[in-house]
Amino acid sequence: MARKPKPLRVVIVARDDSSRVQRALAELRRLLPDYPGLTIVGTLTADESAHDVPDADLALVLGGDGAILRACRQFDRQQIPILGLNLGRLGFLADLPPEELAIGLGHVQDRNYKVVSHLMFECEHRHPDGQVDRYIGLNETSILSAGSLSMIDVELAINGEQVTTYSGDGLILSTPVGSTAHSLSAGGPILRQDLDAFVITPICPHTLTVRPLVDRADVDYVVRLPHARDGVMLVIDGQIKEPFRQGDSLTIRQAPCRFQLVRLPGHSYYGTLHRKLGWDGQPRYQRGAE
Repeated sequence: MARKPKPLRVVIVARDDSSRVQRALAELRRLLPDYPGLTIVGTLTADESAHDVPDADLALVLGGDGAILRACRQFDRQQIPILGLNLGRLGFLADLPPEELAIGLGHVQDRNYKVVSHLMFECEHRHPDGQVDRYIGLNETSILSAGSLSMIDVELAINGEQVTTYSGDGLILSTPVGSTAHSLSAGGPILRQDLDAFVITPICPHTLTVRPLVDRADVDYVVRLPHARDGVMLVIDGQIKEPFRQGDSLTIRQAPCRFQLVRLPGHSYYGTLHRKLGWDGQPRYQRGAE
């Protein structure tokens, strides 16, 4: 007789007190007794401390793609496979709609899913005084003119070779997962999420011949500003925002960890693009998303 597998250890990530998240959390708790193959080992809220993350087989993140980005940062180098319950708008990563929560829990309990590994990045922000700030992210790193209210020059070197100086409103360096976010809105290409590559997208470049560039993930990207007014910002995944000043340097490289995304049956990459980007007409935003 085959031995019954141990229950999957699941951590719930419900990071805010919004009504949509709290309603989803209440519904999840109501449904869970019907799934004895799942054991809840913790519920994470607003605290981003990686030390508070319990040992788990899977994380169920309630929210949109932004909630998943925060969860990745909270997990740091100890990434847990993530299944996102889409309570946001588009939801490229949070792909399980609330009305299919019960079905999704059944698939998870039956281990009827796959885990897809995706590129993450880490960056080092070096200051002239020797201070170094380190960050980890999933979507993109951006240098933005922001509060400087002026065009900026951004120098880019790849693996020690000077590429060019971008003049414009800023520069985005994105992973394939992030290629459908800020980079896409700035005119960058869509990359398959399972590629190991980065896309560099200039924002409103002063020179029209400057176009987005795709390069390998196993090299270092170094960004500097030869001249900068106050107000220029370094932005990580649209969530971390720090001043970036003349004399600072930023090194971006692939992270030693990988984003682990849970995909349920029926998922198709191009099917997702078709639905989310409105390739049959208009983008399908969720109604009532807060």
